[in-house]
Amino acid sequence: MANAGIQLLGFVLSFLGFIGLIASTIMAEWKLSSYAGDNIITAQAMYEGLWKSCVSQSTGQIQCKVYDSLLQLTGMVQGTRGLMVGAILLAGIAILVAMVGMKCTTCLAEDQEKKDKVALTGGIVIIIAGLCALVGTSWYGNRIAKEFYDPFTPTNSRYEFGKALFVGWGSACFTIIGGAFLCCNCSSEGSGKSSRYPPNRSAAPPGRDYV
Repeated sequence: MANAGIQLLGFVLSFLGFIGLIASTIMAEWKLSSYAGDNIITAQAMYEGLWKSCVSQSTGQIQCKVYDSLLQLTGMVQGTRGLMVGAILLAGIAILVAMVGMKCTTCLAEDQEKKDKVALTGGIVIIIAGLCALVGTSWYGNRIAKEFYDPFTPTNSRYEFGKALFVGWGSACFTIIGGAFLCCNCSSEGSGKSSRYPPNRSAAPPGRDYV
């Protein structure tokens, strides 16, 4: 029962991570304009995401522009896009697979060994999805940090980490931990066989003959 609870916890964490990955990919605040320095105009704030860039005015007005061409984007943005979208697809499919192999479901209940293998497969794929998201967000964040500390980068062109990066990092960790919990094998082969084949009690004890 305790192992089934661990699997259920892993599924919840994986699902929350899956939702977080979707939110992080859609969000536009992957990097925000930095206010470090003396010659910064704070009348507007600029932030960019994987799909569009936005400008927020001090009056509260926000203007966003979707990227016109995929080929004009940098390799970092294209690579991060691919990793995040791939992570979402893998996590979505793996969650459906893991549902079949969980001990709290009735699917494949007659074959416990196959059920455990299905749960293990789903957990491994979820871990791979989390690693893809972690690589994508870390790659993007590393580029922001490099450009920020580059002395040749103009002060007005420096950016800092946006909210989407933190959401992506947290979601990737949730997904990896949840996948690890789903990989827990709850069955014991020895106990399963002993319960499946009870001892034969039909034979009479030796040494007793009745006339």
